[in-house]
Amino acid sequence: METKTKLGLVFFPAFDWAIAPDHPEREERLLYTRDQIREEGLLDLPEIAEFRPQIATRQEIERAQICVPSVEKVCTESHLIAAGGTITAGDLVVSGQTERAFALLRPPGHHALRIVHGSRGFCTINIEAVMVEYLRQRRNGRLRVAIVDTDAHHADGTQDIYYNDPDVLHISIHQDGRTLYPGTGAVNELGGPGAYGLTLNVPLPPGSGDAELLYAVEHLVLPVLRDFQPDLIINAAGQDNHFTDPITNMNVTAQGYARLTELLAPDLVVLEGGYSIEGALPYVNVGIILALAGLDYSGVREPELPPAAKKAGRVHDAVVKNVAFLQEVWAKRKETDLAAVFGRDDYFRRKRHLYYDTDDIHEVQVEEIKLCALCSGYRKIHSYAEDRHRKQAQIAAVLLPWHACGACQQQAAEAFEQLCAEPEWDDVYFQNPADLKQPLVSRARRGKR
Repeated sequence: METKTKLGLVFFPAFDWAIAPDHPEREERLLYTRDQIREEGLLDLPEIAEFRPQIATRQEIERAQICVPSVEKVCTESHLIAAGGTITAGDLVVSGQTERAFALLRPPGHHALRIVHGSRGFCTINIEAVMVEYLRQRRNGRLRVAIVDTDAHHADGTQDIYYNDPDVLHISIHQDGRTLYPGTGAVNELGGPGAYGLTLNVPLPPGSGDAELLYAVEHLVLPVLRDFQPDLIINAAGQDNHFTDPITNMNVTAQGYARLTELLAPDLVVLEGGYSIEGALPYVNVGIILALAGLDYSGVREPELPPAAKKAGRVHDAVVKNVAFLQEVWAKRKETDLAAVFGRDDYFRRKRHLYYDTDDIHEVQVEEIKLCALCSGYRKIHSYAEDRHRKQAQIAAVLLPWHACGACQQQAAEAFEQLCAEPEWDDVYFQNPADLKQPLVSRARRGKR
């Protein structure tokens, strides 16, 4: 009897795309990884099969994000292939063609927000979110997903997209945001009024290694996953926690990554960051692939380990404290007085100043979330952005959630028409992920740009 392939590998190195020739996110980032996979003969193993990525469509991007002024103006073909590759990986698992899948591709995506004015943190399109929304659309929105992001940088984009989504659990384990871009991801960032407690952030002190990472997984992530019972577990597997990474300050090893993968047992893994092209990525990716395929990874080791990595040591006190705090938050999340957190008005309002470091864009975003007892509530966003050339964009958007109640659907439609009548907006958008043919409607107020 023919057995199901254990692991599907979707590989897209984007050898013709880079932010700049000398930028960490450049063409050869996955060159040594590709060579290592071939030299180890991993693609010759019966447990592993390689698949080609597809190209994401405009509608598939627009189900997850709003690109200003349009997908075509913001994305390159490489972005569409990277997003399409994650969709391919998701399809492999959901269709049952493979047990697990690894989208080993670039450009990365977890810093890309719901509203996209350009690139930030090397990211333009949130590839995990595009995949999640594609799979939810296939299931009529009936899909519970857990995203565990283990990149050294806080996954602020993914958090933004699923901040108020009751069917998506988002956990980010990262270097303390007070010491690293994007400066967010504190333990008190816990989600919106419709999904409070489903955003969990575990900041790790600089210098943290395998012990701290695995402690957070074993003592927080795994118990929470057992309680949440997702249909799919996705690991956004950034590899810049590695001790050789040039832009972070962590001490995780290839063995630590492989053990993390074994413990988490994700259905899907998606590559995020990681910029030690020779010293980390070839070893870490081989370890992840072997762990996903259920094969022995004990022989995967870097040529030289730093002294700190060779010592088991005790877990940093700050990590133990943060994990204990989040354990309590999770245990008591359903008892929380949401009115005390989000107020007693009809809407919860927040204002944020966002910086796109890659494209040097400053954005001020004002958001209102409808406090609704029947669904997670629709959202209104006013966004004001200015780039380095002082070119400005002012847009407004109305976002419907999956399974919006009738009242929120009606009020959201009325809010969209009202915004369209206001003269100050360049573009006004209406996003409805449940619309199969046109998840995003846009109206240009000041002419097409």
